[in-house]
Amino acid sequence: MSKKKVVILTGAGISAESGIKTFRDADGLWEGHDVMSVASPEGWRKDREMVLDFYNQRRRQLKEVEPNAGHFSLKELEAKYNTVIVTQNVDNLHERAGSSQIIHLHGELCKSRSCIDDTIVYDCTEDINLGDKCPKGSQLRPHIVWFGEAVPMLDKAIAEIRNADVILIVGTSMQVYPAASLTAYAQPSVPIFYIDPRPTINHELAEAKNLVVIEENASTGVGKVVKELMALK
Repeated sequence: MSKKKVVILTGAGISAESGIKTFRDADGLWEGHDVMSVASPEGWRKDREMVLDFYNQRRRQLKEVEPNAGHFSLKELEAKYNTVIVTQNVDNLHERAGSSQIIHLHGELCKSRSCIDDTIVYDCTEDINLGDKCPKGSQLRPHIVWFGEAVPMLDKAIAEIRNADVILIVGTSMQVYPAASLTAYAQPSVPIFYIDPRPTINHELAEAKNLVVIEENASTGVGKVVKELMALK
C-alpha cells in the first residue's frame, strides 16, 4: 500500500529560527538593502557587482547557521509518509536536515545559472564573480526567482498540493502570491495544520474546512504536529 502524502509549505519563519534574516523583518530592507535593488531584474541590470556581492554574503552566512528542530521534525515524517516540502526559502536548511523531496519556489542560493539560458544551472557553494560565465558566454547569476520573474516550479507545487492527504503550513504569512494561493488547490476534505506565532488567515485558508491553527514557532509547533501524525494508524 502506498504511503499517504504530506505536503508542507514553509516560509521565512522556519529559517529565521536558525538565524537567517528576512527582508520582511526590517521594513522592506533585506540585510540593509532595498529589496528591489537586490531582488529584481532592474536591480541586476543596474549594478551586477552589488547584486552578486549581496548573494555571495548570504551564501557565506549559510555556512554559519544550522537547521533547527522544526527542520529535523519535518524529516521524521518521511518514515511514515510520502513527504514533499514546498518552500519559499532559498536556503538549503531542509536539505541539510535530511529531507529528500524539496521544491524551491523562489530558487536556490546554492545554485547559479546562465543569464541567457535558464536550463544551464550549476551547484554553487562559493562566490559568483563578474566574469564567471556559462559555456554560451553569458554571465552567471544567482539561481533566484526575482520580483517580476516567472515561478517555474509553481505548476509542480500545485500538482503536489492537489494530491496531498495532509497539508502543513510552517512559518509563512500566507500573504506572498503565488505561494499564498496554493491551498486553494487542495481537496476540500484535506486537513491543514498552520503553524506560525502570528498566523494570517487569507482568503484561500478561510475556505478550508479542516484548518487547525497552532500559534507557535516552528521549532516547537512542528514537533507537536509531527508527533500527532506519526501516531495515526
